[in-house]
Amino acid sequence: MTKRKIILLTGASSGIGEATVRRLVQDGHHLIIGARRLAKLQRLQEELGNIDALQVDVTEAGDLQQMADFALSNYGRIDVLINNAGVMPLSPLAARKLDEWRQTLDVNVHGVLNGIAAVLPVMEQQGGGQIINVASIGAHTVFPSSAVYCASKFAVRAISDGLRQETETIRVTVISPGVVESELADHITDDGTKAAMQEFRRIALPADAIAKAIAWAIAQPDGVDVSEMIVRPTQSPY
Repeated sequence: MTKRKIILLTGASSGIGEATVRRLVQDGHHLIIGARRLAKLQRLQEELGNIDALQVDVTEAGDLQQMADFALSNYGRIDVLINNAGVMPLSPLAARKLDEWRQTLDVNVHGVLNGIAAVLPVMEQQGGGQIINVASIGAHTVFPSSAVYCASKFAVRAISDGLRQETETIRVTVISPGVVESELADHITDDGTKAAMQEFRRIALPADAIAKAIAWAIAQPDGVDVSEMIVRPTQSPY
């Protein structure tokens, strides 16, 4: 049986985040989960147990620090951080959606950095831990209308690999999902892009496929760093 770990997870209220909560609780871990929609987290807490739920906005460094402090105060350690929170408001650059560009970088890049900043001192002091960053197939290739989103996910890969090389004790993993069933595309405001994404996402993985990949990476021995996985539908190039 996998050793019980104290795991922090952002973006836990739906999609990959929710599926990962379910999978990791099933594996016997204790989760401290965060998202902006606290009511959804509390429903998971009531259903599954072995969960603490906190309202978290990953663009606020203090919220991530609160998660880390909560874990230390109540459990004495942090074994894993999963930076999963993300947004995907795609549009062509010509649409000039500056607010959405800023939101994408704030959540997808600064959110990851805020999480790392909160747990890194703890993991260094305890002599181990694992940081898992959820990127995207968009961290490997760029598509029309996704320049800013892909830039944010390329950044996640760069940050992750830089961190991996800077530490000899902390495992750093990037999970790059292909097309997955989720709410991400629901928030696209550009009409042309939204229509195109319906066809793009016609073949999609269930969120639990990514949750299983995350769980597998966590289950590896401390000396084994699963640096990166790309997980995508067999029937899709994406």
